[in-house]
Amino acid sequence: MNWRTRAAGAVGLVVLGGLGCASRPPLDNPALLQAAPGGAENPVLLAPGQPTPEGYEEIYNRTLDALDDYFPIKPASRYSGVIETLPQIAPGFEQPWKSGSPDTRQRLLAMFQTIRHYAIARIWAGERGGYRVSIEVYKEIEDNPRPSQAGSSTPIFRDVASGDRTSEVISGPRSAERQWIPAGPAPHRDFAFEQIILRKIQAGGLGK
Repeated sequence: MNWRTRAAGAVGLVVLGGLGCASRPPLDNPALLQAAPGGAENPVLLAPGQPTPEGYEEIYNRTLDALDDYFPIKPASRYSGVIETLPQIAPGFEQPWKSGSPDTRQRLLAMFQTIRHYAIARIWAGERGGYRVSIEVYKEIEDNPRPSQAGSSTPIFRDVASGDRTSEVISGPRSAERQWIPAGPAPHRDFAFEQIILRKIQAGGLGK
């Protein structure tokens, strides 16, 4: 058995081991994001006590910092209480330096199917003080009804008035816009990804 065969076998064992172990911590900063029993609440209550402008500013910044680790942020007013992101393509095992796939299974799927996520965060004053933060991460897959290089219409064969009666093929215009559809059953959310972001928001206030 040469070294290439041994290396391929080792990679396969690592991937299979990650898929078969449900308690394995996520790839994104596993030291920080150990799974908590039952997971974090969503929405989560932060900064208990009387809501203040300073408290809102802290919670907003913590939420923004956590989302910014994974997504580009849409411009918006800081006082709207809503943070929306632009979609981000999920990386597979071929891009281990990129974050965005919440566990080994989804990172493996992203190697064979183009997947993207986008997130919406909402912040509001809690009923009994503090601020509540909800995180919704939506998952979509690319819809490829035809090969990526195929034309958008059926070719038309037109006879050209010439001596050899050759045929001219005319294809319709190609659409450069990628099509996306919701992934999985409704509400098409990635709850594992939401937990990662919520824990980052919670950890953002430690030591302050």
